[in-house]
Amino acid sequence: MATKDKLSSAAVEAAKPRKKPYKLSDGGGLYLLVNPDGSRWWRLKYRVDGREKLLSLGIYPAKSLKAARMAREDAKEQLAAGIDPSEQRKSDKANRLVARRSTFKAVATEWFTSRSSKWAKSNSEKILGRLENHVFPEIGSEPVSGLSGPRLLEVLRKVQESGSVDTAHRVRQYMNAIFRYAIQTHRLQANPTPHSEVLPPLTSERYASITDPKGVGVLLRAIRGYPGAPATQAALKLAPLMFVRPGELRAAEWSEFDLDAAEWVIPAERMKKRRQHIVPLSTQAGAILRELHRLTGSGTYVFPSERGARRPMSENTLNTALRAMGYSKDQMTAHGFRHMASTLLHESRKWRSEVIERQMAHADRNAIRAVYNAAEYLPERVEMMQWWADRLDTLAAADNVVNIKAAKKR
Repeated sequence: MATKDKLSSAAVEAAKPRKKPYKLSDGGGLYLLVNPDGSRWWRLKYRVDGREKLLSLGIYPAKSLKAARMAREDAKEQLAAGIDPSEQRKSDKANRLVARRSTFKAVATEWFTSRSSKWAKSNSEKILGRLENHVFPEIGSEPVSGLSGPRLLEVLRKVQESGSVDTAHRVRQYMNAIFRYAIQTHRLQANPTPHSEVLPPLTSERYASITDPKGVGVLLRAIRGYPGAPATQAALKLAPLMFVRPGELRAAEWSEFDLDAAEWVIPAERMKKRRQHIVPLSTQAGAILRELHRLTGSGTYVFPSERGARRPMSENTLNTALRAMGYSKDQMTAHGFRHMASTLLHESRKWRSEVIERQMAHADRNAIRAVYNAAEYLPERVEMMQWWADRLDTLAAADNVVNIKAAKKR
């Protein structure tokens, strides 16, 4: 039986508020509820299994009489098909919410938040930075369920072609972890991440380093003559002296230093291995830090960003400085100072390997010994760090010594 419409557009427009809400029926369960505040709401009354229910169809005049009648007919079609319009609306709303929470960026952000508390701060910053720079602009708004292997490979190829095979491999690892998380949270059934073999293999020496003593001397002299910003100059000079990881150095905070005690204590949350680490400060390192303190000591970071003191130096700053000095990425990297120190300290045969490795903050392969005190071997490490600083001074001055001798002979 066809629904007999009772209302007219003029009658709906003319409906005035009263002291109490009242209804204007249009037929077929559709009516206009006029409220005391003047608002007018379309409602549909219907029954499911003998139980009366109400469905909101919108607010007049945003929803016209004609549109309200069309919504009524749509609801009736659903009822005829055995579908409760209210329950269908709830389901549709839930599906839209799931869709918003299931874009790649949403899932990746959720994954990052659930895992990052277990990572060193510097590592978290690198991961988030790579996702924001290389992945989110490409596929961040796309649903994880719609992403395919070829689409992901296209993203990885772009990273690779930008000149960083290492970053492409890292990004692939993050993708793999994010899609596994999507499966665990029931938003995906299969992992589309391409296999690592689709990318060029990583070279065995990922961090280029100079370990030849003469070459080290040349590099140190170049660093001492570098004309960049004071914080960058200081970081370059301290990198070989302290040989910590670049992320640990650039994000150093003044609160971690006791210059009087000649000690830098890096908290566990900033360390790759999640263990507190002590760096004894040589007299040379202490002098550099005291000089820098006059410039940046009023802030949080020892090496603040040139873009603002509220954040630390960029992870690319030291490598950029090395390139400006003429060293290619295949010759020397910021991370290479660690390999330089490790190589020359071992070659000196003056220090036990376990002392060197502890100062490098490397994990002990022995599971029992891996749980160690941050001050283990500290007296030897203090002595070693001063010897190392003096050794670097000797290497930096070697060319000058040779020139002086040659001048005397002439």
